[in-house]
Amino acid sequence: MTKLLEVGDKAPSFALKNQKEEIVNLSDFLGRKVLVYFYPKAMTPGCTVQACSLRDTIEDFKKQDVEILGISIDPPKRLAKFIERDELNFTLLSDEDHAIAELYGVWGEKKFMGKVYDGIHRISFLIDENGHIMHVFDNFKTNNHHQVILDFLAEQNSQNA
Repeated sequence: MTKLLEVGDKAPSFALKNQKEEIVNLSDFLGRKVLVYFYPKAMTPGCTVQACSLRDTIEDFKKQDVEILGISIDPPKRLAKFIERDELNFTLLSDEDHAIAELYGVWGEKKFMGKVYDGIHRISFLIDENGHIMHVFDNFKTNNHHQVILDFLAEQNSQNA
């Protein structure tokens, strides 16, 4: 795996196609917090649980002024099916050549059922209003991913109060 980004690092910029094949730039979100979450494959069980949990708590993220962007190596057409099937209410982005996953340090060797292959590691980055990594989330389960992030945001708010 390439070097994982750390807190304080400048988030690498990107311009990726979304589920509608429109280009989305990270720079479009300067001035807001952005949760960039990398996930292995659209419409698989774990990724569905993770995405639906974010969908169901989107209002909590909006209250914190956090935009959600999911990134996988799936093509835009598959992302569109994922959004339609599960009524997802946030943007999914296609990193088919995994160039952005590599920049963020989430592309690397994985093992599953005795097979070794390269793929995306399930890691999320909270990016601050100025485009820097505010927190790296790499210790969660697909069903509590949303809560781990919301708890972090609540803790930040209480410290800044």
